[in-house]
Amino acid sequence: MPLTLTALQGLPLIKPGDDLAGIILKSISQSALSLENDDIIVLAQKIVSKAENQLVNLSTIVPTPQALELAARSGKDPRLAELIIRESNEILRVRMGSVIVEHKLGFVCANAGIDHSNVAGDGTDLEEWFLLLPQNPDQSASKIRSQLELASGKRIGVMIIDSHGRAWRVGTVGITIGISGLPGLIDERGWKDLFGYALQITVVAAADELAAAASLVMGQASEGTPVVHVRGFPFPLRDGNLQELLRPKEQDLFR
Repeated sequence: MPLTLTALQGLPLIKPGDDLAGIILKSISQSALSLENDDIIVLAQKIVSKAENQLVNLSTIVPTPQALELAARSGKDPRLAELIIRESNEILRVRMGSVIVEHKLGFVCANAGIDHSNVAGDGTDLEEWFLLLPQNPDQSASKIRSQLELASGKRIGVMIIDSHGRAWRVGTVGITIGISGLPGLIDERGWKDLFGYALQITVVAAADELAAAASLVMGQASEGTPVVHVRGFPFPLRDGNLQELLRPKEQDLFR
């Protein structure tokens, strides 16, 4: 089966408390698609965070001395620096304009994944609103998957993705931050190559590869297509989670 990715159309701007599963089902119907066994739904982190009311207005944040020091080193608003500290296990690197952290969820990212693009909250201080990552993306994905499966009667997978940079490359790519019902990794060690040799070290980050493809379809600016329907994922679905994609700290050569 060919791998097809289709950005769902007609999605509204998501607000806190919105029923994402219901909105996705309506959009699937309007897009002349359907849910079938082994389909995957990929959601941008931003709409999950908005639905879960992960919005924070900087006017409510009082920076600590640690945040003031981080702000001086990074050039960031001290209140934003305070949010970054709160959302992080550890500050790893700081330079003017960027703070690299280990997020509370366990992965390394810039500025604790706190977002300001395409974000607006209630009131008039639009420049004050920032969006945090979901508190438990695996759990969020699992909830949406359960609702979609109950409504459709099909077995599917759900992913939540975000855009991250990488230590050894320029530019951002889509990566997985939440999984339910599909593998994060595919262990190909022992599989035979074209010449019959057994693979020794190949473990494929299949969820991240799909996240990168879905991110291309979604776009990053004003496209308004934060949900992608996937059919033809080339591996069997199984229960997976974010943890299997995270490199243990003792194996991280960039720490």
